[in-house]
Order: sequence, then structure tokens, then C-alpha cells
Amino acid sequence: MSEIKLPEQWVKPYGDTLGDGRVQLSFTLPVSLDETAKEGAKRLALQMGLEEPAVVHAESMGQGFSFFVVYGQCKYQVDLSGLQVAKPEFEVLDKDGINAKIAQHMGRRMVVIGATIETDAHTVGIDAIMNMKGYNGHKGLESYHEIRALNLGAQVDSEVLVARAIEEKADVILVSQVVTQKNIHLDNLTRLADILEAEGLRDKIVLIVGGPRISHELAKELGYDAGFGTKTYAEDVASFAIHEWIQRFKGPAHV
Repeated sequence: MSEIKLPEQWVKPYGDTLGDGRVQLSFTLPVSLDETAKEGAKRLALQMGLEEPAVVHAESMGQGFSFFVVYGQCKYQVDLSGLQVAKPEFEVLDKDGINAKIAQHMGRRMVVIGATIETDAHTVGIDAIMNMKGYNGHKGLESYHEIRALNLGAQVDSEVLVARAIEEKADVILVSQVVTQKNIHLDNLTRLADILEAEGLRDKIVLIVGGPRISHELAKELGYDAGFGTKTYAEDVASFAIHEWIQRFKGPAHV
């Protein structure tokens, strides 16, 4: 059987005119702000492949640090037709649909425990998914009458999270992590997955991670069932959770 080839779809960044390749990027340099630093930022942009770069904004970030915004022209383009991006395959349901599916297939409330773990003190993401008010007009899991949502908050030790999951007989663990420059989040997430594995719970709990630069591909590599990035709402997480639970415990034919 011959492979079906999609038509090529080449794209370039768009700024003022379609296909002009205009881009804007920002970065910090560990130097005090002066004309030499500005020229250095410009030369760095050239080495990144930007043509005709211009420093459109620069300001001091304190002693020995400077912030730059550079505008330039990208000469590269990409063929989207040749890309394959990993993403979880499931139907996103509305709140009523999710409640109905949980009631039909579980016959009880789904227990979801959420937290940010270890040193991560950011709660915006986990609160947006878990809390009653939710985010951007999308109600959180606490508002779903077929879900028992327990938000443990920030800086929760992985052992504590797992112990609470055992105590509450959790069906789902939802972790929010901010991506760190030194990749501490990878150690945190790996540690949690390892603890669940050691406790013999990994196959019994749907494990989900979310964060501003989390991808599904990264989540799967770390041993999670799904990863969600920005523009994710409670219904996305809940739809995946019940889909995964049904597939795991009742079989694909019931999904």
C-alpha cells in the first residue's frame, strides 16, 4: 500500500507583509547596559540567523544584566505537511457530557487530586483547572458534580501527594509544573512517576501533567499518560481522564 503524501505547506513568519519573515525575540545578557551591549545583542541575533536585526528596546535589569528586544527577518521556512506532533487522542466533551460519562461508566464520583510538587510554588495553573471558578469562563473541576476534586496547592512533596492519593483512593493525579531553566521540573516529575511505580500504583492511577511549556510528547517520555500546555481548560483534562479510565479499566470498546 503506497503512502499518502500530503501537499507541501511551507510557511514563514509574518510581520508586516505575508511571507516577510519578520520576527521579534527577547533575551537577557549578563552585562551592564551600554552601546557595546546593544551591539552585542545585535550581533547575537545575526548569529541566530536573523537578517537586518535591530535592537528596538533595551533596559537595565539591575547591576550587570540587560534586557533586549530585537526585531529582524528570518530567512527560513518550514513545511508543516511533513510534521508529526504527538497529542492525546480523545473527544473533548462539555461539562454535562463529562458528568454523564463518569456516572455511566464509573457509577461513582471520580476522585482527582491536584498539586504543584516539590519546590514549585506556582498555583495559577492548578487553580485554573481545579478550583470552582476555573479560568476564562471555563469552570474548574470542583464544579463538576461527578468529580471529587482535591487541590493540595503548592510545594507538595511527592511522597505526601502519593500518600494522599492512596488515602483518598484517587483515580487521577493532576500535576502542574512550571518549566525551569535548570530542568528541575524534569527531576520532580520523574520522581513522582517513580514513586507511583514503586508503590505499584502507576497502572491504577491516571497521571496527568500540565504547564506553560509542557507537551504531550514530553509527558509520555517522563512516564505520564498525558501532558497539556497553555489554553487547556478543565473540560480538556476531565475528558481525557474519563476517556483514559474507561479504556484502561473497561476496554477500548466502551470508550
